[in-house]
Amino acid sequence: MEEQNLVQQFPQSSPKKNWKGILLPSLIILVIIGVGVFTGYFLSQRGSALSGPAKTEELIGGAQKIQSSDEVGIKDEKAFRDTAQGKIQINDNGDAPEGSHKLLRPGGPSQTAYLTSSVLDLNQFLGKCVQIWGETFSSQTAGWLMDVGRVKLLDSCPDGI
Repeated sequence: MEEQNLVQQFPQSSPKKNWKGILLPSLIILVIIGVGVFTGYFLSQRGSALSGPAKTEELIGGAQKIQSSDEVGIKDEKAFRDTAQGKIQINDNGDAPEGSHKLLRPGGPSQTAYLTSSVLDLNQFLGKCVQIWGETFSSQTAGWLMDVGRVKLLDSCPDGI
């Protein structure tokens, strides 16, 4: 019986062929990542909720959605008929545990309006003087609880704030 050699030699590939096989896919991946980073940066620079020219959008029932440099929300006098002016702060739940924010108004703590919003993120207005439009709700402890639907930035705060 003749012995067979079980070990066979494989042809060796040159390093240049391996390098080309790795370089092209790596280059494609880097280009895809670069395009993604550029696109993300470009889209993030397009503006936030309070920048650019005024935009309005017609909503169901004839209401308009407002988005401009100084006003955002829904312009619907039937749904949001109450208004107030003051400075928005986070509600620390000290006086009234209702509402996520509060509106400091002239006249002291008895004039504070407690706020919530089903439409807007009130955090973007923290520390700013604003005029708000909303709907008043009954509350357990707050003197005034309002669901805010529209906010307009003011140039200055009302006297006494």
